[in-house]
Amino acid sequence: MRPFKPPRPEPVVIPGPAGPLQALVQEPESSAQYPAAVVCHPHPRFEGTMHNKVVHTLARALNQLGMPAVRFNFRGVGDSAGNFDHGKGETADALAVLDWVGQRWPDREQVLAGFSFGAGVALRAAAAISPARLITVAPTICRITLDGFVQPLFPWLVVIGSQDEFVDCDEVIDWLNTLGPGPELSVIDGAEHFFHGRLIELRDIIVDWMKSPAS
Repeated sequence: MRPFKPPRPEPVVIPGPAGPLQALVQEPESSAQYPAAVVCHPHPRFEGTMHNKVVHTLARALNQLGMPAVRFNFRGVGDSAGNFDHGKGETADALAVLDWVGQRWPDREQVLAGFSFGAGVALRAAAAISPARLITVAPTICRITLDGFVQPLFPWLVVIGSQDEFVDCDEVIDWLNTLGPGPELSVIDGAEHFFHGRLIELRDIIVDWMKSPAS
């Protein structure tokens, strides 16, 4: 089997609530029968952008499954207009991108993913649009408001490293245990926040879960 060759990134500009949003689209050939995906990046105040390697890994995993994937910069990051808005405005940005994705690929299901701060944004956005699947990697549940959060009914995966230095693994597990029935949880033993040396393992977890039947 030939190694997977990711599609060439296509720069696009997406209308956002605070102005234009800088984005990259990667669409595999013959992707018509697959969902379309949006991936949210980590905290803008800590150099988080759509070029983050974990975000890139998420997009590549989804491309490997045949899905077009859209990465974008939140307001105030890179060439995206606006200013940091502590998660509220960034959630509106994500919803604008999801709306654009729905127009570009109408009648397709959507997959929403995010890393760190972006995972928290994805949780907030998912509550509004109910994607086909939700992937949250190292979700910063204590750094973004999740007031009134209700366990989603769609398939949901949480991945975190046991040695995450920014997001307490035990704290995330305790929070997930308050939900019912709770998401699928994968803890990568020994991995830290940015999954140094563990990105292939992270990619494989995403691919395997996406291939599993929805429940």
